[in-house]
Amino acid sequence: MRLDLSLYLVTDPELCAERGLEDTVLAAMKGGVTLVQLRDKQADDAEMIPVARRLKAALAGSGVPLLINDRLEVALASGADGLHIGQDDGEVHEARAALGPEAILGLSVQTHDQLARVDTTRLDYLGLGPVFATPSKQDHAAPLGFDGLAALAGASPLPTVAIGGLKAEHAAAVQRAGVNGMAVISAICGTPDPQAAARAFPYFGQTG
Repeated sequence: MRLDLSLYLVTDPELCAERGLEDTVLAAMKGGVTLVQLRDKQADDAEMIPVARRLKAALAGSGVPLLINDRLEVALASGADGLHIGQDDGEVHEARAALGPEAILGLSVQTHDQLARVDTTRLDYLGLGPVFATPSKQDHAAPLGFDGLAALAGASPLPTVAIGGLKAEHAAAVQRAGVNGMAVISAICGTPDPQAAARAFPYFGQTG
């Protein structure tokens, strides 16, 4: 499946609760979201697997891949298109071996030291951030800002996506930093109209 990081939606169970997860994602996809990551830090694997399966079915035929945040077993059991892991969420080589060669596998990177240790042969992209501090992740590393983002992106051997407190008005600066796209949570999930919110991101080639 084609990897397009342009507008990368990361779901939040609380922000999506009122409208519903699937409706939120489908509306955002109509607005131009190119990739979806299912993220739920509170649910266990048994709770997440049926949610992931429903979301995978909802996205069927759209060309928009579904990735799972951190949970390898959920990704495998749900038939998701791939996995995104953090620095403390297991070994890249183990995840790749379990997922197989066709799955999409991404890794979060916050520093140049982490970047130097990246195994480019087993990964498809890197998530760079946080660009700004964000309430969705309390234990995040120090914010990079746009200068730090540009420095990491310039040193990356892989495609990159920026994350961390990003909104539509940051799109031009993110693009200037040299990344391939931006990951968004509250700026889409936390709005009454996810489709319109997604369409407000103008610099990464959305077609909705």
